[in-house]
Amino acid sequence: MNHLAHALLAGDDDDAMILGSLLGDFVHGPVPDTLPLRVADGLRLHRAVDVYTDAHPAVLAAKAMFEPPLRRYTGILLDVWFDHILALDFARWSATPLAAFSARINGVLAANLPLLSPALRHFAGYMAARGLPAAYVDPVEIERALHGISSRLRRENPLADALPELQRRAAGLHAAFGAFFPQVRDHAARWRRDRGYA
Repeated sequence: MNHLAHALLAGDDDDAMILGSLLGDFVHGPVPDTLPLRVADGLRLHRAVDVYTDAHPAVLAAKAMFEPPLRRYTGILLDVWFDHILALDFARWSATPLAAFSARINGVLAANLPLLSPALRHFAGYMAARGLPAAYVDPVEIERALHGISSRLRRENPLADALPELQRRAAGLHAAFGAFFPQVRDHAARWRRDRGYA
């Protein structure tokens, strides 16, 4: 799951949980005890969603659609492409319009700059400038995201040229997302309820 999905799964009416969910890709190791409780729980939820996602049969089947050398990078590819699928059909999953939810994400980040890691602070500026995550509906933005990720990895990789491979498998990946996302949404909702969140 990528930024749009993690924010939505955090509960789209809870800014602190959304913030924590966005920190998930930028904070590693123990959850910092300096974070407010709800933000820390958003980070924990992000990690719980990732564990659930990595073991889900539909996600494993989607990864198996790719052959080497792309197979090594399917975690990244699916994270980005699943946000594209979610953005395309966002009204199915949220009563909030995509543009409004995207603006909310950017507003949450802008209002909490002191809590952001340097990398997330930089990425928040990029998201606002590019109109993300709403712009993930556009394959051009998906390609740009893959180029950016590719350039940040230390070893040579095929991510920058992976968009055509994703598009070739679009029907199968859409079916996998349709099978998977309702279940991860239920998993995240149970996680929140078990900890006293709505």
